[in-house]
Amino acid sequence: MTQARKIQQDRFQQEKIYSNAQMPPRLIRLHCEIGEDSRKHLEYAMTKMGLSARAYDRILKVSRTIADLDNSPPIQARHISEAIQYRSLDRNYWV
Repeated sequence: MTQARKIQQDRFQQEKIYSNAQMPPRLIRLHCEIGEDSRKHLEYAMTKMGLSARAYDRILKVSRTIADLDNSPPIQARHISEAIQYRSLDRNYWV
């Protein structure tokens, strides 16, 4: 986990934030690029679960954090899938 915090510290050293959770839309677009397959998977989940654009950004932020924990510079499909699972748990138990 310490390595993931270091990755985020380095990523945001020129910004006034210190974690992925604080990324505004501009930084999400910069640091949370995903491949076409991952994008289609995420869009399908968004439609199926009826999620908002705000939820889309949250899933990307969580995916970025999961990728950091995995020490993976690119966000991969498995990171997106895991973040979607967390989101569905959140909706099932807290809504």
